[in-house]
Order: sequence, then C-alpha cells, then structure tokens
Amino acid sequence: MEPANQPLQGALPLFDFSQSTLPEEFSFSNVEANLRFECLEIKALSKKHFYTSVFIEPQQNWDWSDLGNFCFAFDARALDEHSTQMFINIFDHQGQMHSRCINIAPGKQQSFMVELKGETLHGGACNYASGLRSNPCPWGTKDVYATWMWGALNIDLSAISKIELSIHGSLLDHHLLLSNFRLQSSPAVDPNYLSGIIDRFGQNAQQEHAQKIHSEQELAEVTKAELTELAKGPMLGRSKFGGYLDGPRQQASGYFRTEKIAGKWSLVDPEGYPYFATGLDIIRLANTSTITGIDYDHKLVNQRDDGDVTPEDSKEKVTVPRAALATAKVASEVRRAMYQWLPDYNDPLAEHYGYMRELFEGAVEQGETYSFYAANLQRKYGADGADYMAKWRDVTVDRMLNWGFTCLGNWTAPEFYDNQRIPFFANGWIIGEFDQVSSGDDFWAALPDPFDPRFRQRAAATVSQVKNEIKDTPWCVGIFIDNEKSWGRMGSIDGHYGIAIHTLGRSADACPTKAVFVELLKTKYTVIEALNQSWQTNLASWADLAKGVKGLTHNSAQVEDYALLLEAFASEYFRVVKQELKKQLPNHLYLGCRFADWGMNPEVVRAAAKHVDVVSYNYYKEGLHPEPWSFLADIDMPSIIGEFHFGALDSGFFHAGLVTACSQQERGQMFERYMQTVVDNPYFVGAHYFQYIDSPITGRSFDGENYNIGFVSISDVPYQPMVDAAKRVNQSMYPKRFRV
Repeated sequence: MEPANQPLQGALPLFDFSQSTLPEEFSFSNVEANLRFECLEIKALSKKHFYTSVFIEPQQNWDWSDLGNFCFAFDARALDEHSTQMFINIFDHQGQMHSRCINIAPGKQQSFMVELKGETLHGGACNYASGLRSNPCPWGTKDVYATWMWGALNIDLSAISKIELSIHGSLLDHHLLLSNFRLQSSPAVDPNYLSGIIDRFGQNAQQEHAQKIHSEQELAEVTKAELTELAKGPMLGRSKFGGYLDGPRQQASGYFRTEKIAGKWSLVDPEGYPYFATGLDIIRLANTSTITGIDYDHKLVNQRDDGDVTPEDSKEKVTVPRAALATAKVASEVRRAMYQWLPDYNDPLAEHYGYMRELFEGAVEQGETYSFYAANLQRKYGADGADYMAKWRDVTVDRMLNWGFTCLGNWTAPEFYDNQRIPFFANGWIIGEFDQVSSGDDFWAALPDPFDPRFRQRAAATVSQVKNEIKDTPWCVGIFIDNEKSWGRMGSIDGHYGIAIHTLGRSADACPTKAVFVELLKTKYTVIEALNQSWQTNLASWADLAKGVKGLTHNSAQVEDYALLLEAFASEYFRVVKQELKKQLPNHLYLGCRFADWGMNPEVVRAAAKHVDVVSYNYYKEGLHPEPWSFLADIDMPSIIGEFHFGALDSGFFHAGLVTACSQQERGQMFERYMQTVVDNPYFVGAHYFQYIDSPITGRSFDGENYNIGFVSISDVPYQPMVDAAKRVNQSMYPKRFRV
C-alpha cells in the first residue's frame, strides 16, 4: 500500500499479509519465505550463507516527507531457542542508508521501532546532542527502540527506495515470524529522557539488573566473595608462560615464536610449549572515562606535545590543573543533566576527573571527563589510603589466570608488563607530522604516506617507546602497531581501490605515494602510449599522469593496475614498520595492524603477509563464518583475532554493541561459539575479546561508544555467564587444538 502524503495519525499499515501470495514488494536472498498466520515466515540460511536478507522495494519510491515525526515499525518473533540480531537498513533514492539493529528474543512477540523523523535525530556516528552512540528511547513505550548503528541519521524521506532486513555473519540459521509492517506516529519526546539516568556508581539509575550495586557495603560484600573464589588459583595444566604442558614440546628460543605443529599454525612459548593466545583487550583506565558536560579555560589545560606517540583516547588521564578547575563552566546542559552525582572538586573521589582535548565525535569538542570505574576501584580497594590501583592490577591478573586466559590482550596498560605471571601483548601508534593518503572512506583517519621519510621517523619513535615499555622481556608475546586502518571497503571499485584512485588524482609533487605510482606504471608500460591504449585514456605524457588524472572509467586494465598500486602502497607501509621494529626489538613478533572486517582487502592482506610474523584481524561477527575466510589457505600465515565482542541490553545499557545477544546468559553462549570457531581453525593462533570493562553507559569520552561488552561492569563486578563460558573454552582449548 502507498501511504498518503499527509500528517500521520496513529499507525498506517504498509502491507497486507492476509492474501495467498506475498506482496510484490518483497524479495529474498538466501532466505526461504512464505505466509503463515497472516505473517511473513522466513528461514534465514545463515549457516551456509554469510549474508541473508529480506528486501522491500516499492515500485515507485515512497514519499514519507510530510508525515510528521514517525517511525517505521513491525512485529517479530523468533521461533528458535536463540535470538536473532537483525539489521534494518533503509535507503533513499541517493543511496544514503539509515541503519539500525534489533535483537529478536526467542519465545515472545515484540514490536520494534525505527525512528526516521524526529527532534532527537542530530548527528553522525553518534548523536551530537547527547554524545551517545545510540540514545535511549526518547518517550515511554513498551515497544523496542531500535539501536542506532551507522549511515545517515536523516535520509531523504521524500524518496525511500528500499528497506533491507539483513542477518549476516551468523553461525546459526534463523526462523522468524514478521508482521504488521507499518508507519506509526512518534509520541511526544519526554524533555527529561536523558536527565538523571546515571547513579553515583556510574550505573543506569532507572533499571535493575543482576550486576547492579546499591551501596558501598554491597560492593564490599561482592568483592569479598570474588576474592575468595580467586584464591583457588590459576587454571591447571599450563606452563610458566601459559603454554600447554601436555602438548608436543618444540625447540625453546627464550621468546615467543610461531611454528606449524601437526598442520596447524601455533605460537610457541619461550620454553617451547605450544601456546594459544586467549585474552581480553583494554585492561587499562584510558577508555573508562566519560564526558561530564563541563569545560575550562583551554589556556590553563596542558596541551599535547608535538613529539607525542600516544593518541588522545589512549591516554590514561590528562590531569586538570587546579587553576583550570576554577574556570569550570557548563558546555553541554544535556550531558551535565545525565548524572545524579559527580564529586565536588575537593572530594577524595575527585581525582578521577580528567580532560579530553580532542574528540572523534560528541556533544562537545573537548571537555572534562570522569571515570566512574576508577572511582569504584577506589571504593573497593582504597580503604585507609591503600594503593587501590596496585590491588586492582593484582586482582586483574588473578582473574585472568583463574578464568583460564593465557595472556593480557591488546591495549593493556604498561604497568602490567612486569607482572611476570601472565604474558601480554604490546602496542604502538604511528602518529605525528607526515603526509597522508586518502581511501575516500577514512573512518578513523586518513592513512599515512609510507613513502614520506617522516613516516619512517615517526615509526622509529613509536617503536622506541614500545621498547622502553616492554624492556625486552620474554613475557611479551608480540607487538601490534596501529589499528583498523582505512585500506578501503570491499563491495565496489571506488571503495576497494580508493587509495589508488584518489592518489592517481593528486600531483606527484605533493604526494610521495603518487610519485611512486607513476614510476610503477612507467616500469610496467614503458611508454605513455601503451598506458593510453590499455586504459583508454589520452594522456600526452608521463608528466600529465604525474599532475593527476581523475574521472577514470575503471575498465578492467585500470582495475588490474589499481590492485598493483594498492599492494605496493600497503607493502611499503608494512615493510617500513617491520624494519624499524626488528631493528630495535629483534626478539619479538610483529603482529600487523589488526585489519577491520571492513578493511581487509586481499591486496593489503597479501602485502602484510610479506612482512608480519602474524596477520591480525578485528572481526565483529558471531564467529569465523567459513565463507569470507577461504583466502587463509592461499596466504598460509599464522593469524590472530584482535577484537570481537557480544553485548545485551539487560544490564542497563542503551547500546548492546556491534554483535548482540538477548541476555547475559546468551552473551556467554555466543562467546563460547565464537571461540570454538577460532580454536578449530588451523590458521589462527589466538583471539582477544574486546573488552575487559564495559563502556561507560554515557559513552567513552573519545567517541561516545556506550556498549555492554565487558567481562566486568562499571562497578568492577564480573558477568558470571561470561566468566563461566571463558572457563569452559580455556579449559578445553588445548586438548582440542593439539589432540593427536
């Protein structure tokens, strides 16, 4: 049905499922579909197919521009025993996408809302007004408010061309009933929907859950019970460095190394025992702070050093001078109103204030931060002036060993490096002044130009910092340098080969990579006429190419050369980093830059494989679905997962995370399934879960991520279902991995 172009009153049905045939607007990819009980019954064949989708496409674009504030909504029920994460992608005629996700729990029917027009929709990756990656529902309702993911908050509602209901990266098939597709008017926004939502422990003040702490006494009781459990000690059967005591012992080198054992890639610990790296990321306070809404006189805040090798979001805390506190002013009324309590500047818990001098995105450009997590550590372990941070570090290592993890994952605070009880992974960032190259989709930032000599200088400075931190200890498994670089998004020529395409459009005089690209093409074609014939261009000379060429047609010869140039670019990046790392740290493994699943182009992976010791990937799906990983056999390299996670909304959060569960219990089940796919894969030598601690409910300071993804809550209380799942995985992984 075509909705009328008028203000919406109540709800407007979009389709009629009472007929004997499906509406013609529906089509399907890797989905079995029929009508049942006046519902759309679908079976998504996700075990076999990475992408499964329901497409809804009108014959003529829908015009919903005059409907007032409204939501796209529908009802859903999962017929399985597991939940379903579904992405709702709504496209306009220009290809802009508004993407949200829902988690459909088994056994009950729910209504889900996607807000498309309303006064709270302001922002990009996060909401500008709130600074949250996804807001809570701005009005009271029993319906489920779909979680914001990515794309454009405001698309062209005058020409909606497609709605896609997608399930991807799942290890399980999904059987669902969908019904009552409609547009419905949005209730009036509660002006106080973001006010007073956080209590003095940093928890959701308006929702009860199993982890919630209500008093210092309760926190002390929970802590005492956990310490009693941890006193039982580490998981048995491990070598000094966490390797497999009963496994096939290899030659000892004194440091961690790689070797293929019985056809499976493996790490080998310093004493020669087979080693599989399981651990947690972000074991530090740097990402536990959230924006308070207060700012100071910037002249009184310490500024960044030009030679700094640590990005702003990785700094544990920028201390605020006392003189700056006297200039405090409200920079965001919305942010300030979120908190029921923040300490006075003279309060003992005020030491957990800090400052963020630059944000990726948020309600302010910079401002005061507060770490409720650090405050709760002081409450737990700081009685009578005790060193609560030292106690936290001891308890954290006790947890990792008791839970069966074999390492501390990436982004562990250097203060843990000399613990000599559990191995760790180190990391560094190459930042500073050097030329950059764009992929056209630079998510975190543009890429460094590795042919700029200043890049090598900054790489050397980064490695020097890492060297000073790890002190050549054999407890360091290896080193990640950089993270989730924007190498290009697969799916289109412009996305995949953006680095080559954009750089070809630049002048060689202003871009070292462009100058190298010109020389590579000269070597291949020798004369400009040969290039013109292949590319179907009309360049007068190599000098014309050097000036910049745009508007290429992307014919097959051009695409072949884009691949050549992209691999050359990436190879130089990894070559330079490897040289500088091995020069200063020859005994340690180079683990690459942790490819995001949206930026692991084949050319770049091949380039990395030439230079790294272990190829690293951050992979936010339900597990290693076989379809996208078939290339591993071709490169035949040891590989590691640097990040994955699962979250749920039953612990007071407004955003579950990138991969969702319906409960804490299911989070544990999904962790176990994911890890089994890694243990079973002969190319992977480990996986790190992201992250140790939940995000702040009001979002981490740098970018507003407000995910329930921790093994411990903001009050430092472990999620028992996650702990139990980790123990099961870590207890069984060595016998399973190295069984004869």
